[in-house]
Amino acid sequence: MALSTSERKKRIRRRIRKVSSGTAERPRLSIFRSNSEIYAQVIDDTQGTTLVAVSSRDGDLAKEKGTKSEIAKVVGKAIAEKCKKVGIEKVAFDRGGNLYHGRVKSLAEGAREAGLNF
Repeated sequence: MALSTSERKKRIRRRIRKVSSGTAERPRLSIFRSNSEIYAQVIDDTQGTTLVAVSSRDGDLAKEKGTKSEIAKVVGKAIAEKCKKVGIEKVAFDRGGNLYHGRVKSLAEGAREAGLNF
């Protein structure tokens, strides 16, 4: 019996979250990818708070033109810049059950280029 795509993704997400959790020193960079948009947020799981959030729908980023992967890279750079303003240098990367490929990979590369360590 084969798993559906959503069931497989839920399993992967649970497996990642068992190991990865965000702390005050190293918060979790969580990615959510919909069909048309991409969202990233930095979460401190010990407090249960979102420290920084960016999406492709936010003001300046919504006006960006290009492929979804190019926009994801811009979102990655934006989240890294916001993290630096708040004083966050290191994060734990949570791909949210998605494969490290395409838009998720582009977002991660953009964040790394802007100086975020993970």
